[in-house]
Amino acid sequence: MNIIKRLYNWVLSWSETKWGPLALFLLALTEASFFPLPPDVLLIALCLGTPKKSFRYSGICLAGTMVGALLAYLLGYFLWQTPDGSYTGLAEWFYAHIFSLETFDEIRVMFEEYDFWIIFTAGFTPVPYKIFTIAAGVFNLDFTMFMIASAISRGARFFLVGGLIWKYGAPIKGFIDKYFNLLVTVLTVLLIGGFFAIKYLF
Repeated sequence: MNIIKRLYNWVLSWSETKWGPLALFLLALTEASFFPLPPDVLLIALCLGTPKKSFRYSGICLAGTMVGALLAYLLGYFLWQTPDGSYTGLAEWFYAHIFSLETFDEIRVMFEEYDFWIIFTAGFTPVPYKIFTIAAGVFNLDFTMFMIASAISRGARFFLVGGLIWKYGAPIKGFIDKYFNLLVTVLTVLLIGGFFAIKYLF
């Protein structure tokens, strides 16, 4: 926990420098594959510092996460397994430090049933996005669908954060810190639930 706390403080420190936007882009990029902290941490700090630039920062965050999603997909597609199907050293490192093999196998089953909605859920909610971006490449998920689902879900998440701060300023920070994850989870459940209700009723 001390390591995470130090990482958190280090990430926040970038909001006080001129390199904040670049740091936001790189944080969003790396979070899509291995970095443990979500880019929302720095996004919120930058937006609070200059609320009128909130949508610009949200766009930078989205651009970074899309590049990260692309790289993670390619990593999974090209570097995860050898031609004979055995895992590479890179895959073994991820299984040892980022997520378990059991979790990865469970995601394979989810992709077989829900593809788009799994990527959407992972991108919009607190579910670890990085597992799904790499797995999408490993399991050869349709690339176009993967990128569209990522853009919609991550864009909705980051622009929701930016929009709330642009509209309400600093007073909304307490709400975001306390209830944002719950809010996006409920919205996702309602959206996906509504989709399946329409699908099975009509």
